[in-house]
Amino acid sequence: MLRKRRLSAASLVLTASLFSFAAFAQGPPAGGGEHHGPPPKPTNLKVFPKDIDPEELMKHMHAYTHDLGVKCTFCHVGDEKTHHMNFASDAKPDKEIARTMIAMTMEINKKYLSTINDPDAKPENKVVTCGTCHRGNTMPAPFKAPPDGPQHPMGAMPKP
Repeated sequence: MLRKRRLSAASLVLTASLFSFAAFAQGPPAGGGEHHGPPPKPTNLKVFPKDIDPEELMKHMHAYTHDLGVKCTFCHVGDEKTHHMNFASDAKPDKEIARTMIAMTMEINKKYLSTINDPDAKPENKVVTCGTCHRGNTMPAPFKAPPDGPQHPMGAMPKP
């Protein structure tokens, strides 16, 4: 009887472990929930290097969701059968828009901002992110200049 209980307990632990591994291999739930443990190896990368560290990629992804005030499901689709995210899918048009915007910010940072030699600027002042324009919104708000025009130490700017 004791041996039967040990066997049942062992099979229960094994079954739970296999279920947990299968869930991990498929990614987090489609609702944009947290993913615990090391992230899976990324696939279908078109902007980031193919050999990017999965943890580094996840840091970027979390920054994007924060900067745009969205969840993973804004760009990624959930698999209705498994109820897990399908990160490799290109089914959502917003994912391609995000790729374009990511490439744009990378180019601005590398080609332009990296060349600024301002001794007063900290490194974080010489980089643009999604949050630079989006500020927690899916669409950036249009800039509205103050009614008196820009403040300049030399006085009013000439009208073009």
